[in-house]
Amino acid sequence: MYRVFEALDELVTICEEARGVPMTTSCVVPRGDVLELLDDIREAIPGELDDAQDVLDHRDQLVNDATEEAEKARTEAQTEADRVLAEAREQAQQMIAEAEHEAERVVSRGRREYADLTDRAAAEADRMAEAGRQSYDRAIVDGRAEQQRLVSEHEVTAAARDEAGRIVDRAADDAHRARTDCDSYVDTALAEFTDTLESVLDTVGRHRHQLRNGQVGASSRDGSSDDRSDDGARWPDRASA
Repeated sequence: MYRVFEALDELVTICEEARGVPMTTSCVVPRGDVLELLDDIREAIPGELDDAQDVLDHRDQLVNDATEEAEKARTEAQTEADRVLAEAREQAQQMIAEAEHEAERVVSRGRREYADLTDRAAAEADRMAEAGRQSYDRAIVDGRAEQQRLVSEHEVTAAARDEAGRIVDRAADDAHRARTDCDSYVDTALAEFTDTLESVLDTVGRHRHQLRNGQVGASSRDGSSDDRSDDGARWPDRASA
């Protein structure tokens, strides 16, 4: 190709330096030199064209090789991505199953503790109510005995009646205070258990939420995030039941 350019440059130089024909734009050039340069151009062009074609053919081969290599790399990358995604899904399912098992265990234990606490609170309330009733009955009996003892004494009958009334009122107040204390104790115990159970359920819910956030990237690629969201929504329903 360089020889073609050189011959063309020499032709241009010959034309520029050729002697002009008076009164015309023509010029006189050496025929032999021009023909020799044209022969050089004619001989050089086929070889240059072959070289150019070889370059083009080599380029096509390089493009084909690069395309095949890229397709192979894409296939391998897709296979690896599918494998990693499958492992991530399996691990996520295992973690969800373990979390649900742990949540069910905690809820079962909480229900047992709640039932035990409720039974003990009811027993304590019954015991305190019975003690109040017994105290009230004793006060009534004591008041009536005292009233009967003093009924024969005219001057102290009114005082005895008043004292008996005070005793009866005090016994009623004691019984009412005992029942109020019992109700307060039961309410406090149930409130503490409710706080503990809500804390456990909140901890489980946060772990589930963190677990779902950790899988958002993999889920958005294959459209499976809705399935896991449904799985995660089943736990609060079951816990609230």
